[in-house]
Amino acid sequence: MKDRESAVRAPVRFGMLGCADVALRRTLPAFADSGAAEVVAVASREKEKAERFARRFGCEAVHGYDALLEDPGIEAVYLPLPTGLHAEWIARALRAGKHVLAEKPIATAHREAAELASLADGLGLCLMENRMFAHHSQHDAVRRFVAEGAIGQLRAFSSTMCIPPLPGDDVRYRPDLGGGALLDVGFYPLHAALHFLPGRLEVLGASLHHDPVSGVDVRGGVLLRSDAAVTAHLTFGFEHGYRSHYELHGSEGRLTLERAFTPSAAWQPVVRIEHGNRTEEITLPPSHQRREIIDVFAAAVRDGASCAGHLETAVRGVALAEAVRDAAGRGSGNHGA
Repeated sequence: MKDRESAVRAPVRFGMLGCADVALRRTLPAFADSGAAEVVAVASREKEKAERFARRFGCEAVHGYDALLEDPGIEAVYLPLPTGLHAEWIARALRAGKHVLAEKPIATAHREAAELASLADGLGLCLMENRMFAHHSQHDAVRRFVAEGAIGQLRAFSSTMCIPPLPGDDVRYRPDLGGGALLDVGFYPLHAALHFLPGRLEVLGASLHHDPVSGVDVRGGVLLRSDAAVTAHLTFGFEHGYRSHYELHGSEGRLTLERAFTPSAAWQPVVRIEHGNRTEEITLPPSHQRREIIDVFAAAVRDGASCAGHLETAVRGVALAEAVRDAAGRGSGNHGA
């Protein structure tokens, strides 16, 4: 069905704003796999960099971001710029009449995120953050297992997203560009908590450790509580052995999923359910989460569908990260999302 629909509809014509490495390695190949969207131009402040990307993916090279936004043939913008530049260029793209798929998170501050959501709604444009992990079918399967009583009543949630140290010149070590572990790898466990714990989340406590050289936070931990008194313990950082996981602990058992957030398109997830003396491992089909979110975004553009629900979660995520920063050093932590 998806292939037939894609054949009838013209692919959404994208321009890419910036030449981030993640786009080269991961996102542009996903665009190439999608029948619902195509990247027709890539812009960089460095002409040679734009030309290098354009040659590889068979599209037009544009010198300068504003020049791309002025192109009437481009319907949507994919924005992989550093986090600290998201709010400015999302707003510019929206005001230029472009739909926007931006790397996560959409902003570094709750106020900015709320303003962007309001701007997109007022202009009738689709704005989504590349919260790709939520579009992997494994998480729907987990929710179904929990709803069917596989672990009883949910009591606690834990999640980890940690990676080894990055190269010293990585943009995520630059505080002026919104660097730091909280807004990068911390995004995943925070949004996993929003995904599985209903209602408002309160930050009970948080710790952020800052690198003495760069000044950005490089590791942290958070304790949350939901309206239903379910607690969540989240860990993230740039100074660890790799792990990407979550666990839901219930009144009668627990469910664990490894490689939860950035699996390859070929990866077959394994859900481990422990219930009493029985342990079951359920292998799920692979899912191309990077292509899935591109297809969902393109469908919303073509259908004129509202992105309000997606944006509400995006804004809540930024608010939650802000509350974590508060709890870690600038306030009482009695905030939530």
